[in-house]
Amino acid sequence: MFIEYMQVAMRQAQFKVVPADETIYGEIPGLEGVNACAETLEACRHDLGEILEEWIYCRVSRQLPLPEIEKFQPPQSNA
Repeated sequence: MFIEYMQVAMRQAQFKVVPADETIYGEIPGLEGVNACAETLEACRHDLGEILEEWIYCRVSRQLPLPEIEKFQPPQSNA
């Protein structure tokens, strides 16, 4: 189910060009700290996916809840 959560989250990703240096900035709204910056859209999307995976692992390992995204409620770790 975490894979499905990641897929839903990545569909919410937003990307924009940073005018100062022409890099691509990406983030997933509602998931604090899940953002990336890279030279290309593909690289930014890849990096954002890896950061999201680490963010999920970190929250689950600390028994913190994962927020609902697009009405998808992820599995919660049991204490």
